[in-house]
Amino acid sequence: MKTRFSKLFIAILVASFSDAGAQNNPAAPDFDQTNSDQKAIAVADQAMNAMGGRKNWDDTRYVTWNFFGVRKHVWDKWTGDVRIENVRDDQVILMNINTNKGRIFKFGAEQTNADSLTKYLKIGKGAWINDSYWLVMPFKLKDSGVTLKHLGDSKTKDGKEADLLQLTFKNVGNTPDNKYNVWVDKQSHLVWQWAYYPKYEAEKPGFVLPWTNYQQCGNILLSGERGDRDLTDIKVLKKLPGAVFTSFEKVSY
Repeated sequence: MKTRFSKLFIAILVASFSDAGAQNNPAAPDFDQTNSDQKAIAVADQAMNAMGGRKNWDDTRYVTWNFFGVRKHVWDKWTGDVRIENVRDDQVILMNINTNKGRIFKFGAEQTNADSLTKYLKIGKGAWINDSYWLVMPFKLKDSGVTLKHLGDSKTKDGKEADLLQLTFKNVGNTPDNKYNVWVDKQSHLVWQWAYYPKYEAEKPGFVLPWTNYQQCGNILLSGERGDRDLTDIKVLKKLPGAVFTSFEKVSY
């Protein structure tokens, strides 16, 4: 009887925390609430709070980072405007990731051919989807199309006790067949490790990498440490010159 009561009490606590967390961190439209389990949702809400909270995330406007030393991003979260500079050549993409419209500088000149614009804007959107997920995934655990499962207690490679979450996707992104496992540290409630599976059915991950070295950026925490694949120059800014999103020339900010 005591064991049954304890289990019931724990279940009530988890449900109560999930309800409170959901109010502070509402799911995006089309998040798969029905097939996601309550414990996973509660852990996702804890992670959001640990990263700075939903309000601070929503209030964050400009985010910049360097992806693996290959691409530099400047992102206006409020408008969807992005600037993507390819570090290894002269390519600059100025576009809006909500409208998919924009301009391309490549081969020493602005590209105005319709087919070229379509091609390189698609490449730019794909790069932004991939590169931003490597930076802000913990804020997107209850994103549109996500199904969230709690796989139990686990340990990270560096020995931290963690809640293990599984993310699968429905009709979103460029690669909806992907699957991710995410380890959320039980003490800090921060995402501390992730694993990528190219297909839902895959038995072995494509990689298992840390998610560490959190830094205060504005009013939120962001992490750039991914083992041998680091994100650098991570900043949150309140203001930027408008030319960042309109001029192919280098702009100081």
